[in-house]
Amino acid sequence: MAEEIKDLIAKIQQEGIRAAEDNAAKIKKEADTLAQKIIADAKAEAKKIIAEANIEAKRLDDSTRASLKQAGRDFLISLRKEINSTLDTIIKANIRQALSTEELSGIIISLIKNASFSSGAEVIISLSQQDKEKLEKEFLSQLIQESKKQVTLKSSDSIYGGFTISFDSGKSIFDFTTPALAEYISTNLRPELVKILQSQ
Repeated sequence: MAEEIKDLIAKIQQEGIRAAEDNAAKIKKEADTLAQKIIADAKAEAKKIIAEANIEAKRLDDSTRASLKQAGRDFLISLRKEINSTLDTIIKANIRQALSTEELSGIIISLIKNASFSSGAEVIISLSQQDKEKLEKEFLSQLIQESKKQVTLKSSDSIYGGFTISFDSGKSIFDFTTPALAEYISTNLRPELVKILQSQ
C-alpha cells in the first residue's frame, strides 16, 4: 500500500512537472509572440515618426528656401530703389549746377531760333524767381534781340531749376525743368545701370 502511494505521488509529481513545463512553454511562446508584436509595432512607429520627420524637414527646408528667395527679392527691390533715388539726386544736383543763367540763355535762344510758330505768338518762359531775375538783368534784351520775338519771363514757385517754354502764348508748353530733365536722363541711364549691376 505504501508502495502504491509512493508511485501515485511520483506520478502526480511527474504530471505536475509536465503540466508546469507545458504551461511554461505556452507562456514562453505567448511572451515571444508578444515581444515580436511589440518589436514590429515599435519598428512601424519608428518608421512612421521618421517619415513624418522627413516630411516636416522638407517642409521647413522648402519654407526656408522660399523665405530666403523672397528676402533676396526684397533686398534687390530695396537696393534698386535706393540706387534710383541716389541716381535721381545726383542727376538733379548736376543739372542744377550745369544750368547757369548763361547756359539757360543760350539754350532758350537756340530753342526760339529753331522753333516754328505763328507770327505774333508770344514766347512765355517760366523759371525760378532767382533765374528770372538774373535773365531779366543780364540776358532778356539779348533774348529779344536775337530771337526777334516777344518774350515774357515769368517766375514759378514750382520750378527750382530749368524752365518751361511756350511758343503759342501759353496754350502748350515744353518742359525743361530739373525734374523733367532728370527723368529723361535717368530713364536713359537706368538700362545701362541695370547692365552694369547684372555684369557684377
